Amino acid sequence: MAQDLYSILGLKRNASEADIKKAYRKLARKYHPDVNPGNKDAEQKFKDISRAYEYLGNPEKRKLYDEFGEESLQAGFDADKTRQYHRWQSAADGEGGFGVGDDYSGTEFGRFHSYEDIFGDMFGFSAAGRSAGRPAKERGQDVEYTLSIDFLSALKGMKTDISLRRVRECEKCSGTGTEPGSKLIPCNVCGGSGRIKVAEGPLHFTQVCPRCGGHGRVGTPCSACGGSGQTEGTEKIRVSIPPGVDEGSRIRVAGKGGAGRAGGSPGDLYLVVHVEPHPVLSRKGSDLYMDVPVSVGEAVGGGTITIPTVDGDISLKIPSGSQNGKLLRVKGKGMADPRTKTRGDLFVRLAVRLPEGGDEEMRSAARILDRYYQGDIRKNVRL
Repeated sequence: MAQDLYSILGLKRNASEADIKKAYRKLARKYHPDVNPGNKDAEQKFKDISRAYEYLGNPEKRKLYDEFGEESLQAGFDADKTRQYHRWQSAADGEGGFGVGDDYSGTEFGRFHSYEDIFGDMFGFSAAGRSAGRPAKERGQDVEYTLSIDFLSALKGMKTDISLRRVRECEKCSGTGTEPGSKLIPCNVCGGSGRIKVAEGPLHFTQVCPRCGGHGRVGTPCSACGGSGQTEGTEKIRVSIPPGVDEGSRIRVAGKGGAGRAGGSPGDLYLVVHVEPHPVLSRKGSDLYMDVPVSVGEAVGGGTITIPTVDGDISLKIPSGSQNGKLLRVKGKGMADPRTKTRGDLFVRLAVRLPEGGDEEMRSAARILDRYYQGDIRKNVRL
């Protein structure tokens, strides 16, 4: 049985969005592959954590997970169809089930005309005799890739190449699984119909024949893919990282996941971003914070200093009488919000530094400064 997503993050179901993000960041740092090189258990744990955050960190996906549980995690999940099926199932249970003599072929369930439409659309099979010989299209699997980038690249955005092993449609047989030019004969499993029975009784259901893939005819298996219609190989993919991505951000690269089957569309590639810490800069939302050393004279008398920003050096005015830890705001020099494209602010935290060493002249100057304090500077320090 699959582990509950809330349990993976160590949370209860009533956890707030802030609790979810905090738990993810803590666990992601602990189990990240860069911190645990070669540790397969940690690597799997990191994947589970990232997957849990993908759904619980997204309000819409979390709502669906709370309603449907594991069902909502399946590829191609459709909430409306699932609700229709549950209503149909509840109705059937309430009436003691559908007997052999019951006729529900004309019953409508929302936009589905019968239970066959619901079953067929959700599970890929149909009532006996429907869609025979036509293989169901199957979308390829989504693929997840963890990408580590430095802080400044997250701030500015970047383009990079990644090498990824992924399943692709076999080029030799174009995904049919049959050797080109080989003679096709009726499938001996389904008798050429393309479908096989999967249930007996009053309701006869069928599914795509696993031998011929629903084509009804088979030939010599493709020598390149062994008849699967798919091959696996390493592919170099160029990806773009937008400015302002945060730790744990998920970036979708459409169509670069696993190959589909029977003409189905390929899955998507999801990049899970890990941002390396910066020695000077830190981040809160779209705002950046930077500690800048200033001298005693600059703090007391004020002045203008030069500080670096992502857009180049700028001049910053220090007000006279600035205390250690004072925050100065520089508008528009923070991170870009990936959604609104607007820039946050840069907050400069002043760190008053004393000169190193010190002789009697410096100590004498310090005693002179002490005369200007008004009363006990520690009067508010209480336990």
